[in-house]
Amino acid sequence: MEPKKNPKADLSKNSGLYFAIGLAAILFITWRAIEHKTYEKDDYAYQALDVDEELDEEVPITEQLNTPPPPPPPPAPEVIEVVEDEEEVEETIIESTETTQDEVIEEVEDIEVEEEEVDIEVPFSVIEDAPIFPGCEKVAKSKRKACMSEKINKVIQRKFNTGLASDLGLSGRQRISVIFKIDKNGNITGVRARAPHPRLEAEAKKVVGALPKMTPGKQRGRAVTVTYSLPIVFKVED
Repeated sequence: MEPKKNPKADLSKNSGLYFAIGLAAILFITWRAIEHKTYEKDDYAYQALDVDEELDEEVPITEQLNTPPPPPPPPAPEVIEVVEDEEEVEETIIESTETTQDEVIEEVEDIEVEEEEVDIEVPFSVIEDAPIFPGCEKVAKSKRKACMSEKINKVIQRKFNTGLASDLGLSGRQRISVIFKIDKNGNITGVRARAPHPRLEAEAKKVVGALPKMTPGKQRGRAVTVTYSLPIVFKVED
């Protein structure tokens, strides 16, 4: 029995080529499948509109208004009379302000420049020369701040109406913060107060505003405004 297979036919001879061709075909089909796009069909059908004949638009004829031409300008006078100006005009002579090397310049007197006074505010804690409360004139300079604070506290303790808090229905420890200024003339100005009740604020302003006039404080030898903070603390017994 003769074999049917051709001994010259070797199928494995070009197997690498066939594999490469098949791989390229599969890659091409895969790429086309990825790049393939689909579009939804529109529900509305497009219709073409054909215009065979041109439409002639009829333009209505408007009424033409006959506007009369504007009146002609008035005629110019035939003879122009020239009037002579008999008034004499005085010419203003402007003198030159330039100087020369030979011109003698008069001596200029000394000009006094006045320094503008600026109202400076300095806190009581850093003032060089503290304001002097009446009665502290003979106290040493280093102790004038303590003397002033002691005198102010005595005035507040003597004149402040502490019974006002109980009349307002307040109880316990009450604190009133007061800030005022001693201007460069020694007067009490700009009194401000913060308290638990407006009537306590008014009482504090009244008492502090009644402080006597003082010798103003000085900073670098000049009278300045001094700001002073004063806490008023008292306790209302139940």
